[in-house]
Amino acid sequence: MAKDVVKIAFIGPLTGGVSSIGLGGRNSAELAVRLRNADPKSKYTYELVVQDDECKPNVGVQVATKVAADNAIIAGVTHYCSAVAMGTVGVYNRFGLPVVVWGAVLPDITYANNYKDVHRINGTMVNQSEVAAKFMTGLGYKKFAIIHDTTDYGKGHNKYFSEYLKKDGGSVVATFGVTADQQDFSSELTKIREMKPDVIFFGGLTPLGVRIRTQMEKLGITAEFEGTSGIKSDAYIQGIGKELAEGSVAFLEGAPWEKLPGGLTFAAKYQQQKFGEPPEAYGPFAYAAADLIIDAIEKVGPNRKKVREVLNATKNVDTIIGKVTFDDHRQNIVPLVTKYVVEDGKWVIWEDSSYGKGKRKLSGL
Repeated sequence: MAKDVVKIAFIGPLTGGVSSIGLGGRNSAELAVRLRNADPKSKYTYELVVQDDECKPNVGVQVATKVAADNAIIAGVTHYCSAVAMGTVGVYNRFGLPVVVWGAVLPDITYANNYKDVHRINGTMVNQSEVAAKFMTGLGYKKFAIIHDTTDYGKGHNKYFSEYLKKDGGSVVATFGVTADQQDFSSELTKIREMKPDVIFFGGLTPLGVRIRTQMEKLGITAEFEGTSGIKSDAYIQGIGKELAEGSVAFLEGAPWEKLPGGLTFAAKYQQQKFGEPPEAYGPFAYAAADLIIDAIEKVGPNRKKVREVLNATKNVDTIIGKVTFDDHRQNIVPLVTKYVVEDGKWVIWEDSSYGKGKRKLSGL
């Protein structure tokens, strides 16, 4: 007998400046669906309904409403961009669609409201900022200039990183907010050059980071370039080239999936499917989110309310990103943040890198 078809949604930025992350997330969620459909023990056949939010809040609300209003869709794997995720949480709550956010890191997505439909499998920028500040001051850096985009994402990173930096003995010599589509940073970077900071901390996404790092080089600024998870993508390295990217650092919440047995299986299965794009930094989170949703549907059937209740009760569940436990606001309690550095054209876990082993030194050390 043919199995009943159950639909789940994936929403992310499939076009625009951060499309590489969105496509990697989509492919990863699709991988979870394909693997489950190949399992003869599964009760249902799963179908992934894919929508492009373009990393724009207005578009995100439109596609979220479209998905949530479709009663055939039982749950969703949603959003990389924080501003989009913030704009859509009320939509999911209103329609009663359980979702698991797979990439957006603004704390307010889970903590500003008490929407029982909204879960998040990745950590928040609070986790990232705490580690990012302590790590860099621990290396001996003292003076920081901050450039952040003026979205909720960038402003949040500026807020939390600045707070933790002061606690750890660092100082902020300058802070500049820039729009996500700004092209020329000569004014901001010239002022920063005069202040001679040890580090330029960037709170924003890859396209902006590429422009800033490229223009730093043109102006002869030799400060270390520190980014957030927003630049932890292959597109960042491709955008500025191997040499300029060398030594850039970034942080990603969660255990390094490359080190987990499930992560290695994920990578092998992903490669077998011959997707046209790499999974990127948040692909494993999208896969794990889809897997959690499918597990819930297998347990209680294709019923939104029952699936939401199962997701709410997630405690100590094994996934490819490690154990997942949702707190009272359905935020995964992420036990650690992984540090990465670009070495020879690839993002490498800090402890495994030549930098971490003392064979190479970051700028200014």
